[in-house]
Amino acid sequence: MSTQSFSKKGNDTKAALIRSGMALMTTYGYLSSNLESILKQVGVPKGSFYYYFKSKEDFGRAIIASYDSFFSHKLDKHLTDSLISSPLARIKAFYEDAKQGMAKYDFNRGCLIGELIQEESLLPEGYAQLLEQILQNWQAKLEHCLLQAQQCGELSSAVNCKALAEFFWIGWEGAVTRSKLIKKSAPLDLFIQLFLDKIIQ
Repeated sequence: MSTQSFSKKGNDTKAALIRSGMALMTTYGYLSSNLESILKQVGVPKGSFYYYFKSKEDFGRAIIASYDSFFSHKLDKHLTDSLISSPLARIKAFYEDAKQGMAKYDFNRGCLIGELIQEESLLPEGYAQLLEQILQNWQAKLEHCLLQAQQCGELSSAVNCKALAEFFWIGWEGAVTRSKLIKKSAPLDLFIQLFLDKIIQ
């Protein structure tokens, strides 16, 4: 096997481990995600796992980074969509996409960041700061969209967009968790309806 082929195989295996870990952690969280189950699904012996990751903590960080990249792309795709002229409609488009994503897995998978926040006191050192930084980045993306809504007159100029973006993510993560609990989209639907109804002029 050539060095290039070996490298590609290694990258594919690492990516497969991260995908499998992400699926498990968005369902069960960090503490209840069994490393053996992930390795069995991917077909990687336990000894080989440590070739790719130093520890479960290191593995968790890679999963968080991958999830953040995936979710940030989703946010950018909708919140900066120039084909949708209304910034508030872009927020609703994000909600519709996220709801469909949860429905695809029968509402068994939630938001990885929300799942981990619930386990915060038991997570490895440094995870809390990492999660907060990710939420801050997501808030900044939404804040930018809300500022655009102000510029085009959809949102009152008196609204504090930074605070509103923070409020959105506080409520959104709660709605996702509740939807996962009852296996229905009703909490997401209620949250987005009330959020938009309260801010639309």
